[in-house]
Amino acid sequence: MNFPDIQSLSGRAVMPDVQGSHDHRELPIDQVGVRGVRYPVLLRLEGGGSQPSVGEFSLSVGLPAEQKGTHMSRFIELLESLNQRGVALSVASMRSTLGDMLARLAAVSGRVEVAIPFFMMKAAPVSGVESLMDYRCTWIAEREAGGQPGHPKETLSCEVRVPVKSLCPCSKEISEYGAHNQRSEVTVKAVLNDSADFSVESLVRVIESQASCELWGLLKRPDEKYVTERAYDNPKFVEDLVRDVAAAVRAMPGVMGFEVEAENFESIHNHSAWARIVG
Repeated sequence: MNFPDIQSLSGRAVMPDVQGSHDHRELPIDQVGVRGVRYPVLLRLEGGGSQPSVGEFSLSVGLPAEQKGTHMSRFIELLESLNQRGVALSVASMRSTLGDMLARLAAVSGRVEVAIPFFMMKAAPVSGVESLMDYRCTWIAEREAGGQPGHPKETLSCEVRVPVKSLCPCSKEISEYGAHNQRSEVTVKAVLNDSADFSVESLVRVIESQASCELWGLLKRPDEKYVTERAYDNPKFVEDLVRDVAAAVRAMPGVMGFEVEAENFESIHNHSAWARIVG
């Protein structure tokens, strides 16, 4: 196997670049990189602030058929650069991070994905007592190979998982009193355009507004009464939930496409009910 010749740099020998050597199998690799890398991150918030968290990164690039391997260390160098500069996750920073990664690895296609937990302070509906609610957010920036020269296809999306409460309309209709209800989880992946004035908090609020009732971390007795009665007055099947969320997300400025999934962890069954809409 032939490796690039050792060169001299300032009088010192430079080690051969094995990854950059020629590969004879003529098989391009769609994605190659690192996965499961945890690094400190900042999430940009509404109003210009930021929230510290820990991100789990998956970074990859496309590898041409003639190149033996990619330079794995450059992915970590990218994350360290973001950390040192205090870059907060946002629409703009994800696009620039993708471009930076592709430049560092001399790649024409690639994908940057980071999943983080984040928190929102919420006031209970009656007592006003405040507590944190936790959510899961995933940012994804991707450039595909091919497309028109000078105009590669890039997509940027943000996915959130939001716990909510749902109450069964059928149970309410057929019962003399009460109705079965359960905790549900709504997952939305919003595909964003270049001009998106977007915040994770706004997407969470849109989702919560479509549930039988939203959730809070801390509730007093007047709040529990409100939650119980609010859900009872606003029953929704999983079909209702996924449709209402999809319609609300579709109407958000800057959203080009979406995937919405709702799962009800049924309280009267040992299985879940779920539904999904792609638009």
